[in-house]
Amino acid sequence: MIYSLRLSNEAAKELARLDRPTLQRMTQRLEELRVDPFNARYSAALTNGDGLRKSRIGGWRILFRVNRDQIEVQVLTIARRGQVYRGV
Repeated sequence: MIYSLRLSNEAAKELARLDRPTLQRMTQRLEELRVDPFNARYSAALTNGDGLRKSRIGGWRILFRVNRDQIEVQVLTIARRGQVYRGV
């Protein structure tokens, strides 16, 4: 089952700012998350994140939530590792 992907405004703006190689890696990972958002190779649950999951791409992190009812991956944040967990 392929999940639909929904980016928050913040995540979409951050994607637009990325350089081309990082953007390509990011879009490939987002596609992998659409296919299987629970695959341990691509993501892990946050310990205190209330259903939030994270995916690591080099020094970057994608924070997302999976909505099984709507078959949707909701990307909340894309940020560098040092800054991504501050708002959580």
